[in-house]
Amino acid sequence: MIQLINVIGARPQIIKAAAIHRAIANHFREQINEVIVHTGQHYDHNMSRVFFEELGIPKEDVNLEVGSLSHAKQTANIMTRMEDLLLERKPDAVVVYGDTNSTLAASLAAAKIHIPVVHIEAGLRSFNKKMPEEINRVVCDQVSTLLFAPTKTAVDNLLREGFDPDSRKPYTIDRPGIFLSGDVMFDNTLYFGSLAEQYQSKLDAFGLRKGEYALVTIHRDNNTDDPERLSGIFEGILEFSEAAQLKCLIPLHPRTSRILNSTLNEGLLKNLRNSKWITIAEPLSFLEMSLFEKYSRIILTDSGGVQKEAFFHRKPCVILRSETEWVEIVASGTAALADADRRKIVELTLKFLKNPPQEFPAFFGKGDSAEVICRKIIDSF
Repeated sequence: MIQLINVIGARPQIIKAAAIHRAIANHFREQINEVIVHTGQHYDHNMSRVFFEELGIPKEDVNLEVGSLSHAKQTANIMTRMEDLLLERKPDAVVVYGDTNSTLAASLAAAKIHIPVVHIEAGLRSFNKKMPEEINRVVCDQVSTLLFAPTKTAVDNLLREGFDPDSRKPYTIDRPGIFLSGDVMFDNTLYFGSLAEQYQSKLDAFGLRKGEYALVTIHRDNNTDDPERLSGIFEGILEFSEAAQLKCLIPLHPRTSRILNSTLNEGLLKNLRNSKWITIAEPLSFLEMSLFEKYSRIILTDSGGVQKEAFFHRKPCVILRSETEWVEIVASGTAALADADRRKIVELTLKFLKNPPQEFPAFFGKGDSAEVICRKIIDSF
C-alpha cells in the first residue's frame, strides 16, 4: 500500500485536498493510505476549520501549528517541522497543491531527503515573479517527481522550461512525469453544487436576488497593502455599482478587513459605508461561496481560484490583477484583466453586464481529475 502525506495549509489547498481525499475514500482505499498534515498556515476558523467540516474531510492527522509569520519565517518553520515528520513517517510520496508557502516548504523538505513530491496544479505561470506565489510554484515544479497540470497551457509552460514530455517510469526528481490531469476544483464544483443549495437563505439575509448582484473578493497583498491600488479598486466598485444600479457583495478576507479602515481616505470610506449598493460581509465558507458564485451576475476578484470558479459557474469575471495564471479564460473572452485601474474596472464590468459571454470551453477536464491523479500515483509508485 502506498503511504501518502497530503499537505494542506491555506483555504484553497483544503478545498483541493477534499477532491483527492474523496477519490481515495471512494475508489482507492485498498491501494493508498493517506495521512493529512495541516501546516497551520491558515488557522482562523472561517479560513480553515469550517472547510473541513463542510467538505467532509476528517480532522488532520498532524498539525504543524506554524501560524501567521513573514514569508521566510513561515516557510522555514514549516520546513523544519515537516522534515522531522517525514523522517519519522517515511512516506512513499508527499502531495502538495498550488503555490502557497506550505507548498514550497513541504516540497523542499521532502525533496532534500529524497522523498518524491507530487505537485497538483503544476505548470501554472503568471510570469510575474513579484508575486510570491509565482516563485513558490516554479520552485515546487523543479523539485517534483510527478507533475499534474490542470490545463494544456500548464503542460506547455513546463515543456518550454525544459521538462521532458517523453519521460517514462521510473520517474525521479531528475526525470519527472508530466500529466494533463484536469482540475480538481472542477471536480469539487460538480460534486458540491447541490450541497451548496442549503445556503439559499443567505441570499435573503443579504437582501440579494438571484442573478442581480456582483460578487467581489479582494485579498492579495499587492492590492490590500497599497493604498493607491486599494482605493482604485473600491472607487471602481462604487462607480460601476451606481452606474448599473447593481448590488455588490464583498466578503472580506480578515486581513483586508483590518486594513480597510486605516488605508482608505475618509471620503471614500464614507461613500462605501453609505452606499445602498455595497454590502461588506465576513468571509464565506466554501459552500456559501459556491452558492453566491452560482447566482451572481458577474464576479470581480484578485483570487486565482475564484477566477476559475467563476468560469465553472459560467459567470463573466473581471480580474483585479495585471496578469493571470489562468490565461485560457482571458483568451476565451469570459474574463478580462482590469488590474486596480478604476477606469478599466468600470469599463469592463459594464461591458460584461451588457454583453455577457455565452461560450465557456471545456478547458479543465471532465470532473474526474482526482481519480486520474490517484491512478497515476498508484501506477508510478
